[in-house]
Amino acid sequence: MCWAFATLAIALGGCERMEAPQIEAGERPAAMGGSQTEINALPQLDGEATVVLTVGGRSITIQVNGNKAPVTAGNFVDLVDRGFYEGLTFHRVVRDPRPLLVQGGEPPSQEAIRRHVPLELLPQGADGPIYGETFEQAGISAPPALPHERGTVSMARSQMPNSASSEFFIALADLPFLDGHYAAFGRVTEGMAAVEAIEPGDHIQSSEVVRGLERLQRP
Repeated sequence: MCWAFATLAIALGGCERMEAPQIEAGERPAAMGGSQTEINALPQLDGEATVVLTVGGRSITIQVNGNKAPVTAGNFVDLVDRGFYEGLTFHRVVRDPRPLLVQGGEPPSQEAIRRHVPLELLPQGADGPIYGETFEQAGISAPPALPHERGTVSMARSQMPNSASSEFFIALADLPFLDGHYAAFGRVTEGMAAVEAIEPGDHIQSSEVVRGLERLQRP
């Protein structure tokens, strides 16, 4: 039996066809186009940083990889440093029929954030990321430098590739069907048990950049 998640089907056990689901972000104003000028206007992370989220009184440590996803990582670290995520909830948890992900970071109103981040994907062996296209759209068959493995942190978005903003998700299992479709930018290094215990409505009580903030370059 195939199970539907969001707007596209995912094959989960026994179905031959496997497609990337739409991990929908909340409604936002029109997305950016992903031009170099727009990219240069966004925060970027030159190297790695460490972020600690507190959910349900438990710590979740995330290693954010600006070496392989400088724009996506920079956006996340910038929002953490500004306190943007504090008080926001994990509004989507998908565990049935198998563990998939927990998703959070949706602001309470459309006016809360207007910044959009282009889809940023780095193929293995490439000199730099591609922007604004999935691997399929770009004709790339190489695997991503940041695959969606258990504990991977990645950006949610709408059907438009360049519509990511603040919402992120954490993979509860290896999710290779998301590779080349969604922008991974980090991984949970400590506290995966806390991630797996998250329930819909759980709040991010605190968030802090504990290492690497000096590597954040704001425009």
